[in-house]
Amino acid sequence: MNPIIEVNNLQRTFGDHKAVDDITFHVKPGEVFGLLGPNGAGKTTTVRLLNGILPPSAGTASVFGFDPTSQGELIRRRTGVLTETPALYERLTARENLEFFGTLQEIPESDLKHRVDDMLEFFELSSRGNDKVETYSKGMKQRLALARALIHKPPLLFLDEPTSGLDPEAAQQVNDLIANLSHANGQTVVLATHNLLEAQRLCDRVAIMNEGRILAMGSLNDLSRKLWPVTWVDIIFYKTPAENIAESLKAHRGVIQVTADAQRDALSVQVESDEGIPDVVRHLVEHGASIMKVNPRDYTLEDIYFALQAGEA
Repeated sequence: MNPIIEVNNLQRTFGDHKAVDDITFHVKPGEVFGLLGPNGAGKTTTVRLLNGILPPSAGTASVFGFDPTSQGELIRRRTGVLTETPALYERLTARENLEFFGTLQEIPESDLKHRVDDMLEFFELSSRGNDKVETYSKGMKQRLALARALIHKPPLLFLDEPTSGLDPEAAQQVNDLIANLSHANGQTVVLATHNLLEAQRLCDRVAIMNEGRILAMGSLNDLSRKLWPVTWVDIIFYKTPAENIAESLKAHRGVIQVTADAQRDALSVQVESDEGIPDVVRHLVEHGASIMKVNPRDYTLEDIYFALQAGEA
């Protein structure tokens, strides 16, 4: 399946500042792809480059097979963009906002009312559809802005810090909607965020950026394996095992390191790969150990992010 987005050695400079510095990546149809990094990492500039709002200083990009530099209008007809600020007309009602933006997207008049009704219902705004946007909470405005970005049913959606400034409940609502778009509707989403938990929950793959560069890219599992190619597993016993069991385990094939925690009746075992864990458990049981829990350590996107930012990769 051909990528929806292809980026090769893309650069954008502002004077002496490299906002986007020689980045290369692709986005597959139907995935949620995260551009992850601190403020100033180059995420928003990348989104603008891909939508043809800014021209690149060097390199190439392709969206739906179109060149954003010369065919930006064709791209923007097939994308929806949600910026950090909702950018709605506050003195218009929600319905009037959607009708206006739907008209700009050249939705036929015969379809527009039905499309607006569907968007208001989907985003749970039907009961407030005829109220002016200035009376809305921030969470409601963000949902309306997402409805506006989707009114023309774009196959590709760019979301730039979609939950910035929202309270936890409103942020949860927006995240649920994003997950539904990808998993239920099959839309492709590019999510630019510095929210690590949000990215871990929503993204199939991420590109971790800093100072315009991509430090690493892949799924959570891919990035974990790149940074920590060996696996730690914590084993907790019902009762204290024999004193020599740790020493016997150290000699077991595939075991790199064993540390004991006598206070917790536990061992921490470093193995060459996940495939070695069943052998470790079998060895312990054969040597009389009574095992209560076996917990392979999982690394979070936060672990990966800070390791990369610290230059550990």
